[in-house]
Amino acid sequence: MKANWLAVRKPLPRLLGKPSHWVISSFALCLILLAITGKLLTPYDPLEVNLSVKFQPPNSQFWMGTDNLGRDIASRVIAGTQLALQSCFVILVSATIIGLLIGVVSGYYGGLVDEIFMRISDIFIAFPGLVLALAIAAALGPNLTNAMIAISAVWWPSYARLVRGQVLTVKERNYIEAAISLGAGDLWIMLRHLIPNIITPLIIQITSDIGPALVTTSSLSFIGMGAQPPTPEWGAMVSLGRKYLLDFWWMSTFPGLAIFITVVVFNEVGEMVRSFYQMTGKM
Repeated sequence: MKANWLAVRKPLPRLLGKPSHWVISSFALCLILLAITGKLLTPYDPLEVNLSVKFQPPNSQFWMGTDNLGRDIASRVIAGTQLALQSCFVILVSATIIGLLIGVVSGYYGGLVDEIFMRISDIFIAFPGLVLALAIAAALGPNLTNAMIAISAVWWPSYARLVRGQVLTVKERNYIEAAISLGAGDLWIMLRHLIPNIITPLIIQITSDIGPALVTTSSLSFIGMGAQPPTPEWGAMVSLGRKYLLDFWWMSTFPGLAIFITVVVFNEVGEMVRSFYQMTGKM
């Protein structure tokens, strides 16, 4: 335990000592706090309609202006933070669980089991992710829950292949052979020896996929297959604002900036996690 702590402690000051990493970490923390407490911090009700103030430009009362129904865009962007990160969390957790189970079983047993699972994953990978997610969402019905199910369904093959590759490497090591010779069961070997030793690349992949998952979710909402009005989801807000883009630019600009900033921040967080594990020698 002491050796592991030293391995983590030494590179941590170097990683966090960079000003850019402090900025990124601060932004990520703010986004997470907004996702947790966002509805408590909104100046107005994000769903409240007030036609008397519709199409207000950004001002001291409405920081980001109002939309075609007089709803405060700042309140809707803040409330949308929770939806954005919640959607990413559900998608990535679901895809990770499915991919981890399939990847471990496929890599450990090999043979026919491996062949069946990998050919199924090939079917999903053969189609562009957004197109397949769009088809699944259209079949299930246009709402945010079905969009998350659709994206999870096309996201798991990459995790399954990543886990399988790691399992194929780890299962050849001496301690796995020793566990088998001592009579350890398959489930014990998977839970006790395989999964703990393949978790690092999985964590790196998850943190790197937060941005792409958000973009995919927003894309489905943008084309009407995700969140439906009046839900304050960023992609849906950009879609609504594009109808008025030339005259009322703020309707699309601010939710679009929210998507851009969040994707950039969590992409950088993913790179920080990757750098951390490279420094600790755990990759």
